[in-house]
Amino acid sequence: MSTRARWAAVVLVLAVAGVVALWPRPSEPVDTGPVSTRQAPDVGLARERAALRPCAPPPRDQDQQAAGDVGPAALRGLEVTCLGDGARVDVASALPGRAVVNFWATWCVPCQEELRVLDAYAREPGSVPVLTVLVGSKEGDGLELLAKLGVHLPSVHDPDDRLRKALSPPPRTPVTYVVGADGALSLVSDPLVLTTVEQVREVVG
Repeated sequence: MSTRARWAAVVLVLAVAGVVALWPRPSEPVDTGPVSTRQAPDVGLARERAALRPCAPPPRDQDQQAAGDVGPAALRGLEVTCLGDGARVDVASALPGRAVVNFWATWCVPCQEELRVLDAYAREPGSVPVLTVLVGSKEGDGLELLAKLGVHLPSVHDPDDRLRKALSPPPRTPVTYVVGADGALSLVSDPLVLTTVEQVREVVG
């Protein structure tokens, strides 16, 4: 190949490269760093989907009224958020007599089965009230999970762990207490996880 031909080839290659470099390209996304693919649930919409029962206690009977405030002494004066409507509620006033209190978290797998069992028990005639306490989790995430599970129990959110600190339960979830008619709290340790309605009846007594 002559010198003239070689230079012509070089010029052609450079011209093609220039055209390719200047050719318009589709816009590319700008990398702004890692972005979470999961958006936080809208609490208002999650609350509507969950359709939880009210946290307010049923009217007291005459014996309870005569006895005065029989809620658990360790929980008196501790206010938390009712997941059903977002209102603040005094936990002791929400437990005026015999009841079941269940601590759970969204990341706790055994909690999900126990929540379903407690919800089924609470729908039975003659059952005592059941109040669940969401801990170590965000309010919206808790509502979203309850809606997914189809659990409509009265539930409160304790993000500061004030209730657990007052009771000093074992470092695990779920944790369940039975509240006696006199307000005394009994930790359920056998079984550690309630898996049947019959077990709930037995621990309630």
